Amino acid sequence: MRILGLDPGLRHTGWGVVDSRDGHLRFVACGTVHPPSDGAMADRLKALHDGVSAVIRDWQPDEAGVEETFLNKNPGTTLKLGHARGVVLLVPALFGLPVSEYAAKSVKQAVVGTGGATKDQIGIMVRTLLPGCNPDSEDAADALAVAICHGHHADTDRRWAAGIGAR
Repeated sequence: MRILGLDPGLRHTGWGVVDSRDGHLRFVACGTVHPPSDGAMADRLKALHDGVSAVIRDWQPDEAGVEETFLNKNPGTTLKLGHARGVVLLVPALFGLPVSEYAAKSVKQAVVGTGGATKDQIGIMVRTLLPGCNPDSEDAADALAVAICHGHHADTDRRWAAGIGAR
């Protein structure tokens, strides 16, 4: 199964692709979509849509995981992030991909082992768990962390569905 992890942002949206086979994850690709920071909101959201669409066309994932939005102190910033997150949730759905959402704390727990991990710790563990990857930004590293989290959850779900691990 090929997994696309997405870390939504209006200025920078990270993406990461991993392959999952028999409980093992393998790095495929990662990067960052950079919508223009100026201009009309609709144009920025369109650029984000087009960028994520290109990633899906190029890498052909089977499923997607998206990090949930946390609340900022600034309501305007939260609202803008919500617009970007809406696009990031919509695009994989338009391609017919199942989309799962994960809280930041769950992503950190899956990758580092603690829900209070720092960006540096996430980056180090992503590079450790996915040999050969070198994310170009923290956003790309976070997206790979989402993909890792999704891979762990999807593998557990498949095992339970198959009766492996049932008591």
